[in-house]
Amino acid sequence: MPKKVFAAVTAAGLCIAASSAIAQESAVTAGGDVTADEATPLPPIVVQSPKEPIASRRTGKKQTSSGAGAATAQSEGEGGGSFGSAQGPAIGVFTLGQLDLIGGSTITNEAMWSFNKQSLDQAVEMAPGVVAHTAGGRRNERDIYVRGFDRYRVPLSIDGVRIYLPADNRLDMARFLTPDLSEIQIQKGYVSVLNGPGGMGGAINLVSRKPTKELEVEARSGLVMNGDVSDMNQWSSYAYAGTRQKGYYAQISGTIVDQDSFNLSDDFRPTQPGSPGYDQLFPYEDGGARDGSDFRDWKINAKAGITPNATDEYSVNYTTQSGEKNAPLHVAKEKLQTQRYWTWPYWDITSLSWLSKTQIGESSYFKSNAYYNTFENRLSSFNAPTAVIPPYSTQLANYTFNSDYEDYAYGGFLEFGTELIPYNTTKAAIHYRRDNHSERNFARPDSATAYVEPWQHNVEDTWSFALENTLHASKRLDIIAGISYDYQDVKEAEDYVAGANPPLTGTIRQNDVTTADAWNWQGGAIYSYSEDGKVHATVSSRTRFATVFERYSTRFGYATPNPDLAPERSTNYELGVSDTLFNQARVSAAIFYSDLKDAIQSAYIINGGNVTSQNQNVDGTHYGAEISVDWDIAPGLRVGGNYAYLERDYDYITPGTKPEGTPRHEGFLYLAWTALPNLTITPSVALASDRNSIVTSGTTRTYIETGAYALLNVQAEYKFSENFSAAIGGTNLTDENYELVEGFLEAGRQFFANARVKF
Repeated sequence: MPKKVFAAVTAAGLCIAASSAIAQESAVTAGGDVTADEATPLPPIVVQSPKEPIASRRTGKKQTSSGAGAATAQSEGEGGGSFGSAQGPAIGVFTLGQLDLIGGSTITNEAMWSFNKQSLDQAVEMAPGVVAHTAGGRRNERDIYVRGFDRYRVPLSIDGVRIYLPADNRLDMARFLTPDLSEIQIQKGYVSVLNGPGGMGGAINLVSRKPTKELEVEARSGLVMNGDVSDMNQWSSYAYAGTRQKGYYAQISGTIVDQDSFNLSDDFRPTQPGSPGYDQLFPYEDGGARDGSDFRDWKINAKAGITPNATDEYSVNYTTQSGEKNAPLHVAKEKLQTQRYWTWPYWDITSLSWLSKTQIGESSYFKSNAYYNTFENRLSSFNAPTAVIPPYSTQLANYTFNSDYEDYAYGGFLEFGTELIPYNTTKAAIHYRRDNHSERNFARPDSATAYVEPWQHNVEDTWSFALENTLHASKRLDIIAGISYDYQDVKEAEDYVAGANPPLTGTIRQNDVTTADAWNWQGGAIYSYSEDGKVHATVSSRTRFATVFERYSTRFGYATPNPDLAPERSTNYELGVSDTLFNQARVSAAIFYSDLKDAIQSAYIINGGNVTSQNQNVDGTHYGAEISVDWDIAPGLRVGGNYAYLERDYDYITPGTKPEGTPRHEGFLYLAWTALPNLTITPSVALASDRNSIVTSGTTRTYIETGAYALLNVQAEYKFSENFSAAIGGTNLTDENYELVEGFLEAGRQFFANARVKF
């Protein structure tokens, strides 16, 4: 890969801009109505609904089309069209909640509706280079990989406020619902230092909607049926009301999704008695409705804002979401250890935040943010059940427990930007965050030897100081340079040390507290060779500090702690081009290369008759390419999609270890046909090649390739009026029997129906 070319281009940019400090927008935004997509010199790839017009890549101009520039029109109450025709009220973008973007991808609310994507893990797979994965199998969690970087390396935010679990940061991406979002921002490789610490391989930001009219209302409802259309798997509802008046706005919304199960493919064959390793006491999956796949999630979002003039905005925002879920069992019984019968009675997050933007004179602005977040979670483990389907009932054995997390965090940032220096947009930002994690374990709750551990605490402070400058070297050339300093201070790291087994006594141990710091730097050049055409080269070197889980967790005795883990670093290079051709086709392409130093990876260790693991620092590389195309080939007919190629390689300490969770090839294709003036039919195909999954038995580790699929989906939407539409469709229409992690199957053929009304 051309690492020297990348370095030379971006080093030149750093030298030219060295006399200035930092920023990203080519113009100071006004009153929250000029979006981050418009103001940036390199807009993101916009994943749109096929009903939305092809998004132009022009910047700094208000437009009435959807996509990169359309959010401004949307924030003023204008609507996108069905291939350009009116569609009624559009979704307003809460611009105060956006992050600075250089490239990356944005997924619109209308795209999530058109392709029936109700949760974050489902939606992001429409963007090139982003895949969802079932993390750990039995935890029933969804992870997201951005160019090979997982949830540890790709921070998640809601309206710019980081959602972070200080103990392990094992966020379940399926718990985050999408109907109330105006857009999802995805940063890949280059994450602006202004956005705070982390961002080693990318970042994801969920941007809520904002009122656009004096009164607006929207309601949705939907259901999912199994492949035989004989049982309802899931139902969902969403409601929203908002108002935008002169000088202020307010809104509230609620979303709920309730799933009893998902159905397996008819091609699934249950494990039969007499099979090798068959256990008569194990409750094997019997097909049909997937045992233990039920969940319930609900979410409320509210905000109130003041807009005293055309440039300033002040907003108070509140989000609360609650979830509960069970976990399907391995279809053939895991081989390494006793099967875990786990449930999560609650998985709850709240966020209260203040965001503001104030213009200072004609050329400067000031932004502020303050927030308070909470996270509460319980993981319950049970004895081997007498019934296959949860709820389980007995907690007597040594490995049964209720594990409780109670976390809170507070912090904020200050940002200042100015264009007082000629031909420069300069920004500086300071971020601070305190994370307080509390956990305890209630061992064997139903037994005579039940024991409740005392609360153990972990407290961390994290600071980030950032500068960024965009030099407008010419009408066509922008050069960006940025630098930041991150500092982490672990003030408390307690751990409970049990006594005899079963433990009747124990002590709290204070682990060695640590501090860590790191410098980050980045730069890039964007050349506009035409009104819509751009070529760019960027480089970004970012670090990430290890979590408490990575340093100290024994993972129920199957891992060895490593408190001396160093921060990991990735230097990400990218070359890309984007253009809109003949006002009919939007095309984007990029090649990328990531050089990883001290990457935190699991090393497998033979310990007696079993294999254990330990997190260790190793070096590695990620590299690949992406392409995205949307083309109106005829009136009422559009084709599009994207493709990504990814290679991951690490200098593993344990020979034979392979990267897990990501396919080498991944793509998304669609066709949208306006069959009748009010009827749009949209078939799509999601494709991915095999990915590695590890199977461990005793001292033997075996990797299998699993998860290759080509899933055919379709949606037909009929618009009854300007305010009411309904859609029906199906997913995995060919009823593929596939899995992303060995032993944990995905859904077979399903059908859905959705209805939406908005005024």
